[in-house]
Amino acid sequence: MVEDQDGIRDIVRESLRRNGYKVLIAVDGDEALQMANAYPDPIHLLVTDLVMPNMGGRKLAQRLTPLRPGMKVLFMSGYSEHSALEIEEAGSSASILQKPFSLDALAHNVRRVLDEPGL
Repeated sequence: MVEDQDGIRDIVRESLRRNGYKVLIAVDGDEALQMANAYPDPIHLLVTDLVMPNMGGRKLAQRLTPLRPGMKVLFMSGYSEHSALEIEEAGSSASILQKPFSLDALAHNVRRVLDEPGL
């Protein structure tokens, strides 16, 4: 889970953990890429904000998906202009969750993306 805003990151992390997911946390794309390179187990889902300092979510997904085949992506964005085009440009199996969202919407979307058939 990659999010630069502390409050959102904390709430999403706790919600995902309460739903039974093991959650790795990073504050930006650079940290997430380093963490993913060092993490020995599979990463099934990247949940990331699209707009972050240093490396945004789209670039992170582009760099991380070749290293983690089968990993799915759920983008979060507070900007309505981030559309399907942003997802297509990410070059991954991805969906978008528009901020603000409820914790129920988060749980539903995470489960939906994880349950989608692979490429």
